[in-house]
Amino acid sequence: MNYIMNGYIWFLKNIIWLNILFAILLVFFERRNPTTTWLWLMVLTFLPGIGFLLYLFLGQDMSKKKIFDLKEEEDRGIRRKVLRQGKKIQEEIYDFSNPKISEYEDIIKMHILTSESYFSQDNEVELYFSGEEKFTALLKSISNAKMYIYIQYYIMKSDEIGTRIIDKLTEKAMEGVEVKVLYDGMGGRKLKRNSFDDMKRAGGKVAVFFPPFVPYLSLRINYRNHRKICIIDGEEAYVGGFNIGDEYLGLSEKFGYWRDTHIKIRGTAVSSLQWRFFKDWRFATGGDDIRCELNPNRTDNNNGAGIQIVNSGPDSKWSSIKDGYFKMVTNARERIYIQTPYFIPDDSMFEALKVAGLSGLDVRVMIPCKPDHPFVYWAGLSYIGELLNAGVRFFTYENGFLHSKTFIMDDFVTSIGTANLDIRSFKLNFEVNAFIYDEDINRRMVEQFKLDLEHCKEITLEEYQQRSNMVKVKESVSRLLSPIL
Repeated sequence: MNYIMNGYIWFLKNIIWLNILFAILLVFFERRNPTTTWLWLMVLTFLPGIGFLLYLFLGQDMSKKKIFDLKEEEDRGIRRKVLRQGKKIQEEIYDFSNPKISEYEDIIKMHILTSESYFSQDNEVELYFSGEEKFTALLKSISNAKMYIYIQYYIMKSDEIGTRIIDKLTEKAMEGVEVKVLYDGMGGRKLKRNSFDDMKRAGGKVAVFFPPFVPYLSLRINYRNHRKICIIDGEEAYVGGFNIGDEYLGLSEKFGYWRDTHIKIRGTAVSSLQWRFFKDWRFATGGDDIRCELNPNRTDNNNGAGIQIVNSGPDSKWSSIKDGYFKMVTNARERIYIQTPYFIPDDSMFEALKVAGLSGLDVRVMIPCKPDHPFVYWAGLSYIGELLNAGVRFFTYENGFLHSKTFIMDDFVTSIGTANLDIRSFKLNFEVNAFIYDEDINRRMVEQFKLDLEHCKEITLEEYQQRSNMVKVKESVSRLLSPIL
């Protein structure tokens, strides 16, 4: 007992020196954005001891170069093939099946250079706006698989829908279909560890992205794999906002109806999603091979939707998805419609949206009416006032919880995927979005956006200015923390 008390007294006496040491390490060994660095210095100063624990959970950066060397090595395999396509587009010798696509070739070229995102134009796209639609289609695709199923989700749960999917995967593994499941170590923390035992006995394989050091306890909140991908036989692939859990079917008492957006793709873009899964699987397992080939001439049909699969994460040199959002806002001529559950724009996105509003564009942002992460919710509200003044319109979705991550530009370009409009998705999470160049998909997304508006309440400037002092305090504190949320 005396030993413990003596240790505690020593800690209290030396805490100021420990804080100084932590601050030196933070400033000189982690090259961060200055705003974030100052924030962490304030946390360490005003919350000695506790601040360091918060840093372990929220701020640790480690050596990204060391962590992601394997992923960087894998990326080189695709680069030459994609850059050859970029050169053709640059030299204006690339044949766009839809002449209108050439009006947006600067966005395409940017994604080729920053994310090695191959552009294909032979894709069929199905849209899903509810969990029932999405999971019905997914279970059917899994049931029809003949060769392999590669499935990757940020969150997987051992509830009713999770068990149904795992049972179906087990059934396919018993039939001899190759089954591989990848889930995130934090997102899957509520998954029962014996959930996949039958599937693994049948020959299926499971990997965890950044598994926790201690079961059910992950100290690393940063560097989470937020992607949601499923590839069936290389013929069709799913990507979007839905994770695997009963709440995504609207069965949560807290959130009620769950409004999200997911897509199924058939076409060459499937190969790009499969390549994405391949790299994440290799990183998580340390080298377990899977079937993967980027085939840019998969079909002879070039009359489908143009798609680029764009990836971003802490292993990327560029914030590719954020840059895509930014380019859509700055290139827009008529409208920008955004759905995001978390609205914490960085400085560049904030200024881009403000300028778009001041330029008279129809800019509308739809966010949830109820928070699942309160600090993130209040931080988002803190950005709204100045943008309302600039002419940007904000709406809160009142019919349950809005989790959709979509960007709609004018009448042609649409982004659907896993990345929120927040700093965490831009810099700290592994994300994947489909950037789609197609009038029909854009039109259907606009129609859905307007249907969702019927369940929304608009935030007016007058209402915003009349918010209570308590709300203003919550916004101010959350806004200060926004770089690490």
